[in-house]
Amino acid sequence: MTAFDDWRARSPYYDETHEALAQSVRRFVAREVAPHIDRWEAEGELPRALHKKASDAGILGLRYPEQYGGHSEGFDIFHGLVLTEELAAVGAGGLGASLMTHGIGLPPILALGTEELKQRVAPPVLAGDRIIALGITEAGGGSDVANLKTTAVRDGDSYVVNGGKMFITSGMRADWLTCAVRTGGPGGAGISLLLIDMASPGVERTRLDKMGWRCSDTAAIHFSDVRVPASNLIGQENAGFIGIMRNFNSERLGMAMGCCAYARVAMAEAAEWAQNRETFGKPLVGHQSIRIKLADMERQIEATQAWVDLCAWQVKEAKDRPADFAMLKVQATRMLESVAREAAQVLGGASYITGSKVERIYREVRVNAIGGGSEEIMLDLAGRQLFGGGKT
Repeated sequence: MTAFDDWRARSPYYDETHEALAQSVRRFVAREVAPHIDRWEAEGELPRALHKKASDAGILGLRYPEQYGGHSEGFDIFHGLVLTEELAAVGAGGLGASLMTHGIGLPPILALGTEELKQRVAPPVLAGDRIIALGITEAGGGSDVANLKTTAVRDGDSYVVNGGKMFITSGMRADWLTCAVRTGGPGGAGISLLLIDMASPGVERTRLDKMGWRCSDTAAIHFSDVRVPASNLIGQENAGFIGIMRNFNSERLGMAMGCCAYARVAMAEAAEWAQNRETFGKPLVGHQSIRIKLADMERQIEATQAWVDLCAWQVKEAKDRPADFAMLKVQATRMLESVAREAAQVLGGASYITGSKVERIYREVRVNAIGGGSEEIMLDLAGRQLFGGGKT
């Protein structure tokens, strides 16, 4: 434990089981990820073998039901936050986004799917043998989920899917896609969720290059008369919107925790640099202006982490509300943007050269501020839920 991760030891939400998990994941990251992350960033994707290794280490199945190959007994929501924290150690957000992509693709199936569908999909995903992604965003829709255009028309014992999805994490490597489609009329009441086999005829994928999260493959996906068995319907027809919304809450909490974790990584690198770099005859940290920067970074991180932990506790106690996740995500992404900027200022020119964690984290600020719901959408959503003025 270092000076930059002992916050758990001073928190009422974490105990020795959380620290034991942290040490286990830390060893996995040091052994299986850290030596290779720069190459994976350059290659633009993670090797499929990493999913199997992560499964064997108990990472993929954490907090998923035992009957599907997971490990839920004795684990709570804070163990999930610890996992997010430790995967952030290499300073590459694409690692968690792509390795843990089942965290957004699998929950709708476990929450709404038939037992046959759960048994067919969850075990190979949690074993690291298959990769599942989530397909919500469209090129013309963005955060306007209720107006998505991809259609699924029932034809006998199948649905015929036409349309496309954009910015899909793990979209190039995914074996399955939990996909939002329009099966009914306009608005959220006409949306369903389908599990699409990505090897189906009519599925086309195009790799997208990105500013950040480079080791996470991202795709534009096009569907042309793709036939999907009706048994792959997740939940009831035209009742998929609530599943999407419920998924967003956990995604936003996870992203907020990720922002805290990457901010700590950036601050740690900046602090180490300040302690070892000499300017004007003394260490950089000997200058008041630098100490103020570092202290202010710590202030912002601690305040945001406290809100993350409170929201996690509220989920655990069934006292959560969607507006809090929306506002928390904005708080966390703005905090990360501020901390990354100040860390770059401390490193100076070194922060502009590929190889520092700060350089990579700074590039990845925007995907956090936009993905999972943009700041503007989040604040409007919270405002409507808290103060009225529009449908929620």
